[in-house]
Amino acid sequence: MGRYVLRRLLLTIPVLLGASLLIFSMVYALPGDPIRALGGDRPLSEAVQAQLRAEYNLDDPLLIQYLKYLAGLVQGDFGTDFSGRPVLATILDRLPVTARLALVAVGFEILIGIAAGVLAGLRRGSFFDNLVLVSTTVVVSIPVFVLGFLAQYVFGVRLGWFPIAGISQGWYSYVLPGLVLAALSLAYVARLTRTSLAENLQSDYVRTARAKGLSEARVVGKHTLRNSLIPVITFIGADLGALMGGAIVTESVFNIPGLGRAVYDAVLRQEGAVVVGIVTLFVFFYIFFNLVVDVLYAALDPRIRYE
Repeated sequence: MGRYVLRRLLLTIPVLLGASLLIFSMVYALPGDPIRALGGDRPLSEAVQAQLRAEYNLDDPLLIQYLKYLAGLVQGDFGTDFSGRPVLATILDRLPVTARLALVAVGFEILIGIAAGVLAGLRRGSFFDNLVLVSTTVVVSIPVFVLGFLAQYVFGVRLGWFPIAGISQGWYSYVLPGLVLAALSLAYVARLTRTSLAENLQSDYVRTARAKGLSEARVVGKHTLRNSLIPVITFIGADLGALMGGAIVTESVFNIPGLGRAVYDAVLRQEGAVVVGIVTLFVFFYIFFNLVVDVLYAALDPRIRYE
């Protein structure tokens, strides 16, 4: 297992290099002049524009710009935005907010999604099973921004149960946006768990366990559910990497100052260094959580070996 993890970590280096080059090229090769846009209605003088381009290496060829950015990145320097603030400071300031939101969302996926999927899989064809299928289909068909505004109006404005914006009330402020962020993935988790559990309940090893006289709770809990959760863990792990990347729509609707909102604001201001730094970090999160999922496979299914 140790050698497998080490190999995967070493493979992360070229993947991050390739991803950062691709992201950097897409951001800085786009048409437009961010320095000229800084002046707004009052254009900056040509001398000031030239000074700013030299300061941010924007007058260099694209490859030279990337090599200079990479040299700073190796030293822990993600660059600075146009206000002079280090991008790393922005990341460290916004990352805890996005991490809390992602953890709340994944918690809803695990608690509600898996529970609903297990109950539906054990009672196929029942009223509850049909309810899960219909409700998840409805949730999947509603865009996230519409779901967010509906949740704000119903649970925040009308009922007054949750705050509708900001994070002034601590963890409680993350409940409603976390549920909205998890809604789509929660529906997939429920359906995936239901299908996987129902399929494994028809397997030979389950019939053998029942023939040995094991209780239904032991058959489902120890034998069937562990194998059924492998595709579910795969989905949740990949989804956690995506959630850590920051949910731009959810954070914008609920005015949450996370990484997704930082990327959105940076795109509007054409802050290339901020976009490249945070999006590259998103790639790292995605790779890391996929590695964690691979390691969990062996814990869920003893038949899986990596050596």
